[in-house]
Amino acid sequence: MLFDITHTTRYDYSDAVSLSHHVARLCPRNLPNQHCHDHHLHVDPAPSVIRTHVDYFGNSVAVFAMERAHRELLIRSTSVVEVTRPRLPAPDETPSWEAVRDYCRGPQSGSTLEAAEFIYDSPLVKANERFAEYARVSYESGRPMLSATIDLSHRIYKEFRFDPTATTIATPLEEVFRARRGVCQDFAQMQIACMRSLGLPARYVSGYLETDPPPGRPRLAGADASHAWVGFYCHGIGWIDIDPTNDLLPTTRHVTVGWGRDFSDVSPIRGVVLGGGMHRLGVAVDVVSRG
Repeated sequence: MLFDITHTTRYDYSDAVSLSHHVARLCPRNLPNQHCHDHHLHVDPAPSVIRTHVDYFGNSVAVFAMERAHRELLIRSTSVVEVTRPRLPAPDETPSWEAVRDYCRGPQSGSTLEAAEFIYDSPLVKANERFAEYARVSYESGRPMLSATIDLSHRIYKEFRFDPTATTIATPLEEVFRARRGVCQDFAQMQIACMRSLGLPARYVSGYLETDPPPGRPRLAGADASHAWVGFYCHGIGWIDIDPTNDLLPTTRHVTVGWGRDFSDVSPIRGVVLGGGMHRLGVAVDVVSRG
């Protein structure tokens, strides 16, 4: 599948901003089943300085500074990305989840060392016994890793309600767990917390998802949004993605931008401004398939 992706972010300030610095993670990654053919970042007004680099997790990062007064800021990312179907093992052909846990605790090198980094607490995801207890329903003794993880994802999908008004970026996971409500960011971090609470490596994946309009309704421009899901490690296979918000294993409709320990590592745009007063934020995303 070949996608044209446009991600537009607009800030409108009540007062002039005299100086601002921003960090953007908007460029899709190149992966075995994904290739970014083209990417362009447009900023208006034009930044005084813009630099790009690759962060610790291998994500592409753009850093730019606005050094003249402005009351509006437009950031538009355009990408052309090709996604092919990943090779996925049969759920019951993967090692037991205990074997994965023990393998990642043992002598590590290469990709196993990278996976072991995602066992530990991160700024927004803290392991605890309540999350472990919830996860153990799925991770029965000897159960294959992929089968158990699919079951956990399915339970989150069934037992948690998608509610964009229930949480903010600052809502603690414990509150999400209690209320059983949230959005894709919350559900991804919920599953990560459950897996890490059992000693299993899991990472936060940020990207886009091609969506369909309601039956009989036209596709609306800008109606898509950034999406989040989970990557987990299984030795002998590598990283496997799973989407608890939609209860599925991603194939060709998910476009990966980046990954990290949690949302704080892969926020699409963040910044610091001097002045500006109150501000209004508008975000529009289009993921359009060429077929």
